[in-house]
Amino acid sequence: MSAESTGSRGFTYWRSRFRAWRGSRPFWAGLFTLLGGLPIAYFPYAQLHLGNLTLAMSTTAGAGSLIIGVLLVTLGLTMWFHSIVRVFAGVAAILLALVSIPVSNIGGFLLGFLLALLGGALSISWVPGKPPRPAADYDIPHQAPEPDRAGDPFPVPRDGEDPNVTETTAQANGGRNSAG
Repeated sequence: MSAESTGSRGFTYWRSRFRAWRGSRPFWAGLFTLLGGLPIAYFPYAQLHLGNLTLAMSTTAGAGSLIIGVLLVTLGLTMWFHSIVRVFAGVAAILLALVSIPVSNIGGFLLGFLLALLGGALSISWVPGKPPRPAADYDIPHQAPEPDRAGDPFPVPRDGEDPNVTETTAQANGGRNSAG
């Protein structure tokens, strides 16, 4: 190890790295979408044991529920790792959440539906932040370029050019064109 190294990287280093990673993508949208897919995929295959009574919540559309849940988890991960397609992933998450209502036990007993709906809406509305300006930009005040002549907002003709004669006004009579 060199004299400049600090040894092992502590908790604050990894926390700041995670915060930087989280801030550059729709993190909460991906998390809500991912969490919304879990109950949608789980509840159709769950068995609840109450003493000697087993309550199976499996439906005939269990495969559809599994597909919807896996797709929502995949869309949540896509929002994290490919944030360029966040709008597509958000719209797809909202559509899958709506489809999960009739297919998957009322959208995972509304829990998965609401989480996926919220995640899709957050994904659509998220935009990347502006990059910070370099420190050199803060030192120099912003100045507009100097005009050639102060106070004259209109351009003037060049030297040796007649201002009223152009190629399109060949037969102008006092500024009026004839139509025939």
